[in-house]
Amino acid sequence: MPKTKTWLAALLAVAIAAVLVWWQPWKKTEPAPRYRLAQLERGPLSAAVTASGTLNALVTVQVGSQVSGLIREIHADFNSAVKRGQVIARIDPETFESRVRQAEADLRAAENAAEVARGNLLARQADASRANLALAESRRNLERKRGLVAQGFISSAELDSAETAAGTATELARIAELDIGVARAQLASAQAGIGQRQAALDQARLELARTVIRSPVDGVVIGRAADVGQTVAASFQAPVLFTIARDLSRMEVNVAVDEADVGRVRAGQKMRFTVDAFPGERFDGQVTQIRLAPQTTNNVVTYSVMATVDNPALKLLPGMTASARILTEERGDVLKLPNEALRFRPTQPDGSPVKLEVRGREDGPGIPGRVWLLKDGQPEAVSVRLGVSDGRHTEMLRGELEAGQEIILGNEEAGAPKRAARPFGMGM
Repeated sequence: MPKTKTWLAALLAVAIAAVLVWWQPWKKTEPAPRYRLAQLERGPLSAAVTASGTLNALVTVQVGSQVSGLIREIHADFNSAVKRGQVIARIDPETFESRVRQAEADLRAAENAAEVARGNLLARQADASRANLALAESRRNLERKRGLVAQGFISSAELDSAETAAGTATELARIAELDIGVARAQLASAQAGIGQRQAALDQARLELARTVIRSPVDGVVIGRAADVGQTVAASFQAPVLFTIARDLSRMEVNVAVDEADVGRVRAGQKMRFTVDAFPGERFDGQVTQIRLAPQTTNNVVTYSVMATVDNPALKLLPGMTASARILTEERGDVLKLPNEALRFRPTQPDGSPVKLEVRGREDGPGIPGRVWLLKDGQPEAVSVRLGVSDGRHTEMLRGELEAGQEIILGNEEAGAPKRAARPFGMGM
C-alpha cells in the first residue's frame, strides 16, 4: 500500500510538471493583433480639385475723368443704382466755357479773313479782265498800224509806238493773272484757317461736355474715389472716380489652381464653393475659362480659373473669399475603397513591416494598389486597380472584392476602449 501511494505521488508530480512546461505561466503571452475593419460599399464618387479665390462682379467698369479740374457736384454714392447716361458728377466748367468762347471768336475772325480774301480775289479777277481787254485793243491797233505803214499812210515811228503799247498790255495781262493766283492762294489759306478754328471749337466743346461725368452702363456703384471740391488731374491718365458693377445677379469666381491640378480642369465643369458669410450653404457655378497667364508666389505656380455663378438673391458680394471644389470627374455607382485601407500594411511579431513581393507591371486601366482581408485571423493581400479618388475613398476598377466584404483599415491601438460587439458584416 505505501508503494502504491508513492507511485501515485510521483505520477501526480510528473503530470504537474508537464502542465507547467506546456503552460509556462512565467512567460508573458503575446495577444493576437486586433484590426479595425470596414465594409466595402457601392455608391457615387466624385473627384475634385480644391482651390480658393475671390468673388467679383461679372463686368466692372471704372469711370474716370478725361479732363482736369475741380469737382463741383457728386450725384452718386456707394450702392447707388445708376442708369446708362445718368449724370453722376460734374467738373467746374468755367475754364472750358472760356475756351469755347475764345474758339468761337477765332472762328469768326477766320471767317472774316476768308471773306476779305474772297473779295480780293474778285478784285484781281476784275483787274485781269480789264488787262485782257486792253491787250486785245492794243493788238488790234498794232495790226491797223502795220497795214497803214505798208500803204505809206503813217510813219514807222507810229508803228513802233503801237508795238510798245501791245507789249506793255501783254505784261499787264500776265501780271493780272499772277495776282489772281495769289488771291486764290490767300482765299484757300483763309478757308483752311476756318477749318482749323472749327476743329479747335469742336475740341473745346468736347472738353466742355466731358466736364459732365455720366454712367456708361446700368449698374450699381461699388466704389467712389472722389468728393466735392477735389481736384482731378488727367494729364497722364484718366483718374478713376467711380467703380460700377454692371450686374450683381451674376457673379464671377476667380480661384487659383495649383499647376499639379490644373491639367484636370476643363471649361464647363461644375464648381461648388462656400463663403464665410453663409456657413453651411453651398453655391454652384460653372467653369468658363482657364487663364494661360501663370502666377508665381513663393515658388508656387498657380493658374487663374474663372467660373460664373447665378446670384438672384444678391447674397454674394464682390470681394468675398470662396473655398471652392471643382468637380473634375463623377462616377455614379462604383465600389469605393477607403484610402486608409490602401495605406495599411501589416507588421511581423518583431514590429517590422511584412515583406511583400514586388508587383510587376500590370496591364489595364488605373493604377495598381493593395488592400488586406482578414482570413482565419491573419491578413491576406488582395491586388486591385484604382481609379478616381475624392480624398477619402478611391474607385476600384478591378479586383477580387465585392460589396459587403470587410477589409482591414489598420491596427487597433493598445489601450483603446473596447467597442460593443457587432454582428459580422456590419463594419466599423
